[in-house]
Amino acid sequence: MTDLPRLLLVEDDARLGPLMAKVLGARWNVELVADGEAALTTALARFFDVMVVDRRLPGMDGAALIAELRRRRISTPVLMLTALGSLQDKVSGLDAGANDYLVKPFEFDELNARLRALTRDYTGSGDRVEIGSWTFYPEDRSIDSPYSGRVMLTHAETAVLRILTAEPARTFSRQHLLSAVFDHGEPGTVDTYVHYLRRKTEPDLITTVRGIGYRLGTPA
Repeated sequence: MTDLPRLLLVEDDARLGPLMAKVLGARWNVELVADGEAALTTALARFFDVMVVDRRLPGMDGAALIAELRRRRISTPVLMLTALGSLQDKVSGLDAGANDYLVKPFEFDELNARLRALTRDYTGSGDRVEIGSWTFYPEDRSIDSPYSGRVMLTHAETAVLRILTAEPARTFSRQHLLSAVFDHGEPGTVDTYVHYLRRKTEPDLITTVRGIGYRLGTPA
């Protein structure tokens, strides 16, 4: 298990991709993919905190990839890289669903700053998340109960709940949660930690979607 946030890097340049993965790896848990179709499969299978997507990709270009992710209700923040700096190119990338763009060549300090801003904005400042009458504090690894005050959570419990609250309308498969939180193990591990969370809070906090997995619930 790693505490680094997960980043999907989609870059087909055989020299730039590995270099970016190495530099970004100091702050992010980077997974590098070299074409659009493989990136779509990866993004649908695993959770990522942010994505960096090159505009020109084999198989499926970056704009089409982002548009398809948004169609599939994947709301992960995306920064698009482009060698084309025209206004129309930037607008089309944003219209496809990208949250930000950066023109090549770029400085890594600026790329990291933009990624920090995207993930900070995405979590709504990271301080608290309201779940019905419960209040989740990801940074403190705790949740406030409307009945008995603050309840402390483990690292894994916090990680599972952080993923579910990040995209409350989305149902996550057990395999998806397993890869995002535990990196390895059996899907039953996810069931165990969902059970722990429900026991510490209430059964309706997390909803089971039969045959698919789990999503955030709607507790009173």
